[in-house]
Amino acid sequence: MKKNTESAFLKHLAVVAQKNDAINPELYEKYDVKRGLRYSNGTGVLVGLTKIGDVVGYELKDGKKVPIPGKLLYRGYDIAELVHDSEKHNDFGYEQSVYLLMFGKLPTKKQLADFKKYLGSLRVLPPNFTEDMIMKAPSNDIMNKIARGVLASYSYDPDPENRSVDNIMRQCLELIARFSTLAAYAYQAKRRYYDGQSMYIHNPNTELSTAENFLHLIRFDGKYTKLEAQILDLALILHAEHGGGNNSSLTVHVVSSADTDTYSSIAAAVGSLKGRRHGGANIRVMEMMDDLKAHVKDWTSDKQIRDYLTLVATRKAFDKTGLIYGMGHAIYTVSDPRAVLLNELAEKLAKQKGCLDEFNLYKRIEKIAPEVIYSIHGTGKRICANVDFFSGFVYTMLGIPRELFTPLFAISRIAGWSAHRIEEVSAGGRIYRPAYKNICPVHKYVKIDDR
Repeated sequence: MKKNTESAFLKHLAVVAQKNDAINPELYEKYDVKRGLRYSNGTGVLVGLTKIGDVVGYELKDGKKVPIPGKLLYRGYDIAELVHDSEKHNDFGYEQSVYLLMFGKLPTKKQLADFKKYLGSLRVLPPNFTEDMIMKAPSNDIMNKIARGVLASYSYDPDPENRSVDNIMRQCLELIARFSTLAAYAYQAKRRYYDGQSMYIHNPNTELSTAENFLHLIRFDGKYTKLEAQILDLALILHAEHGGGNNSSLTVHVVSSADTDTYSSIAAAVGSLKGRRHGGANIRVMEMMDDLKAHVKDWTSDKQIRDYLTLVATRKAFDKTGLIYGMGHAIYTVSDPRAVLLNELAEKLAKQKGCLDEFNLYKRIEKIAPEVIYSIHGTGKRICANVDFFSGFVYTMLGIPRELFTPLFAISRIAGWSAHRIEEVSAGGRIYRPAYKNICPVHKYVKIDDR
């Protein structure tokens, strides 16, 4: 079949499929269907229990939910305390967060030192993996390459089908250690084969933290400053876990509940995170900011910023979806603790990089956008900037290209995914099987000669 003919053929089939797959939105209300596992007020349907992470945006007072400054808890510990303790000791904290999420308790100094050493020893990919699994089949999308790398790891595992917790723990820790290497090498292959640029393959340094290693691997000279590595480390801490209800963590629970192998469940989570409604949100923020900068001439003018955001919110500017990206969260209302913590170091980095004007622009938008959203939609729910609003700006100041924004999310979130996989295997015991109501009428079969 010729290409043009094939294209027309597939387009026709797509139209037929879409026509027959259409569902009247009113039927969701008629049958009380919780679309996206959410109630009509946006809160999630309770489908499981977890001890790993919690997202707190309200507290109960006299039986009523009252908005409070947001909190993110890892195993019951406030991440703000984890972050500030690491800063106090001028240390990197992501590995401690991994330890806490995986084992459910805070490590002693010796336990943490031994754990960091163990993770460092696992960063190098198996023999011939880089050449055979990354360089020989490069991808234009790094997330797809990471997913392929995860699935390929099955073939390099001497005991891939063993479902014991100790074996799953080994597999997860190997993936946690190697995700940054997988992402960095996939990026280098993309540069070489798709972007026509030079490719730099550095060996991982077993003595470095995850943040340091990643910067070392993606930069041609392997160099970085302590502040750069500290800020990237902070971003990794903030993205490591966000409760069991986010799409990719739920994916881990669902796939693991089918009693499949570790690599299949983690690869599925990578596919989920790649989605623009999940891990790709900070890229949409950056694209919106590109458009804003092209239309707002005076970054210090609240009026010009407000006018532009009003056009965005009324579907007259940018992508005309009506969304001001980086604003709002399902649970956080007063503040997103991740955005607050990232903000603290972002200003320091902006001063170092000569980006204070742009940082101040972000701060103005953070203040004005909720006012615009309220004036247009009149919603009583408070709106705050979420972590995606600032993370892309921070990564840009670090010289990290946009195609690595979502992979960075994966490098961090593999810790939470691993914890959720072990929790599901240890405490789940039942395959996820939600119900779908069939609304297709029964048809009398028509023989092919009579159609």
